[in-house]
Amino acid sequence: MTLKIAVLTAYVLTIVIIGIVRSKKTSTFHEFFLGGGNIGPWMTAFTYGAAYFSAVLFIGFSGKIGWQFGYSGLWIAVGNALVGTLLVWWVLGARVKQMSQELGISTMSEYLELRYHSRFLKFFSSSSIFLFFIPYSAAVFIGLSYLFQLNFGTEFWHALAFMGLFTAVYMVLGGYKSMTMIDVFFGFLMLAGGAVFLWSVLDKAGGLVDATARLTAVDPRLTGLVGPPGWWPLFCLVFLTSIAPFAMPQLVQKFYAIRDQKAIKAGMWISTAFAIILSTIAYFAGAFSRLLLTPENSLGAFKDGSPIFDALVPELIAKAVSPSLIIFILLLILSASMSTLAALVLISSSSVAKDLVAGFINPGISDRNLTRLMRVLSVVFILLSVIFAYFRPATIVSILGISWGAIGAIFLGPFLWGLFWSRTNALGAITSSIVALVVCLGMYLAGRPSPEAGTVGMMISFATTPLFSLFSPKK
Repeated sequence: MTLKIAVLTAYVLTIVIIGIVRSKKTSTFHEFFLGGGNIGPWMTAFTYGAAYFSAVLFIGFSGKIGWQFGYSGLWIAVGNALVGTLLVWWVLGARVKQMSQELGISTMSEYLELRYHSRFLKFFSSSSIFLFFIPYSAAVFIGLSYLFQLNFGTEFWHALAFMGLFTAVYMVLGGYKSMTMIDVFFGFLMLAGGAVFLWSVLDKAGGLVDATARLTAVDPRLTGLVGPPGWWPLFCLVFLTSIAPFAMPQLVQKFYAIRDQKAIKAGMWISTAFAIILSTIAYFAGAFSRLLLTPENSLGAFKDGSPIFDALVPELIAKAVSPSLIIFILLLILSASMSTLAALVLISSSSVAKDLVAGFINPGISDRNLTRLMRVLSVVFILLSVIFAYFRPATIVSILGISWGAIGAIFLGPFLWGLFWSRTNALGAITSSIVALVVCLGMYLAGRPSPEAGTVGMMISFATTPLFSLFSPKK
């Protein structure tokens, strides 16, 4: 316990010191939000990957998907690496960077306003970002709090309060450049921790061959191409987590901030390699929770004999990883989560400060006051997310599913078609966003799983944007 506290203290102090140093060099909104638009490939690649994967992956998805789908959860890892990372960089990277320079914009809502000449679309999209990123951020806090609760024996709300305060200090100080500097450090910690996690779990399970045979004995579908829940739930998870990055503002923002086209090409391959390694480790290791955890040996991971999905991986870490190595896993998940939280906080606070306040309420706001407002709103967003996380209304997978699904439903069609098809217009963008969001939320409220609701919503968004655009005269 003493070692854990010492390492965690050193970790926190390192991040705070970097934040303080960067705060003295961050005086404008452009520097706070985009790091001056001059971020190199390694920083951008690691901050993209670290923002993509967090405690949501290692606690929520690794546990639930590993338990339910077994080895077939690796299809999600393939989709995340080849589609959600490689294809996103290849299709969007250069195009988004060029567009941001030509139009002089720094947020997705600004792009939609200028592309479609629609003030309503700017208001609707920026408000939606702030609203639907709260549950996403809360899901990350929930995952982290479970981990701290198990490792340090704290109450859930104590861990939640600590993580909220730490995130607020970290974000208010340095902004985006501080985040990218730390993310390179985070990235290597994540790779090291991931290697320790996978090796420990495989060793505890008796090696790959023996573990595979034992999983097959539990249910042959756990080692087959499609796990027990079937192909449609698996497809929805792959689609949601791999296609949504094409329209997720916190990931697209990375291309606004990257230095140039050369940096985009290098960052694409670095980010893809990072995604392949990290996502494969998470889903592969999670599958062995079936072998190592039972209601008898892991009371905290089960209730009335049924698994508590968000508690599976913390219990798996406690059972499989030696006490001397657990600190690496703690730093892995903490590092991934801090970067994701930082990205969410920046995008959400900018959606109010830049898009709503500067866009509608006070267009003449000074750059200095805008940066101050960003810092204040960062704290407000974190507070709301922590309050949401305290009540734990659903599993991490469910919370993330509706957050990503709603954002994807709003942005996917208007953003992609707007970039690549000149015929797309405001009618198509606005109508498809509203229809897709209503369908997504309607399905979720009707009891459908959130990954399914999000998948259908995004499909409708992408399919109806060009269709509705054809209903109005060509300009």
